[in-house]
Amino acid sequence: MEFINDIMNYAFMQRAFVTSVIVGIICGVIGSFIVLRGMALMGDAISHAVLPGVAISYMLGINYFYGAVLTGILTALGIGAISQNSRVKSDASIGLVFSAAFALGIVLITLARSAADLTQILFGNVLAVRSSDMWLTIIVGAIVLIAVFVFYKELLVSSFDETMAAAYGLKTRMIHYGIMVLLTLVTVASLQTVGVILVVSMLITPASTAYLLTNRLSTMIGLAAFFGALSSIIGLYISNINNLPSGPIIALATTGIFVLVFLFSPKQGVVWRAMKVNRHRANLGN
Repeated sequence: MEFINDIMNYAFMQRAFVTSVIVGIICGVIGSFIVLRGMALMGDAISHAVLPGVAISYMLGINYFYGAVLTGILTALGIGAISQNSRVKSDASIGLVFSAAFALGIVLITLARSAADLTQILFGNVLAVRSSDMWLTIIVGAIVLIAVFVFYKELLVSSFDETMAAAYGLKTRMIHYGIMVLLTLVTVASLQTVGVILVVSMLITPASTAYLLTNRLSTMIGLAAFFGALSSIIGLYISNINNLPSGPIIALATTGIFVLVFLFSPKQGVVWRAMKVNRHRANLGN
């Protein structure tokens, strides 16, 4: 009840609630495609690589959104350029670019000596979300959901079989970079909620949880969005009641839900499968 009363009475709690729920939804939606396409490491790379853009934006006195989006897109293009024009494989090029970008971001923040709290950038602080940040998250969320709805068939085909998608005449490389742009937007929108380091947990864990429960992409997207939003609410509740950092608690909530599904999901759950094996052995013994 105290949590609900805080949301009803305090503007900063209302902004935190709306922002974290939207971040949970859009991370689940985009995360579904990232997981299916085997690009979890790319999500980690983009989330770390936006740090130089955030630092430069603080130095120039502009909204961090512009710098972060620019460096995120440049990172995706840089990774693609290295892997396509050299013997360096995709996973190595991702590690090469994102580690360099992350290190550059920390150096820039140190040189800027700005009032920006590095810890807040790294781990987020959803309770400090401003109205402008909340509306930015709402706009980004609308863009992401509309883009996925409009290009759903293209994303569906290219996510499961790129060769067949190319045979159908789809521009798979353009679709890939389109997803990178959406991933960058979602990452930037998530900075205030879970921060640079933990945003990958919102992208990967709810989608992986949904993947254990269904074989249909549309259902997986819906479940991932639900688990993302639920994790945000649980994390916000626990952090508010116990005065704990919101970003890490939200990340732990996503992990907790994954562990429950991993153990008890009807088809993939470890516990249920072990019980079926034991029952089968018992029947054979009889």
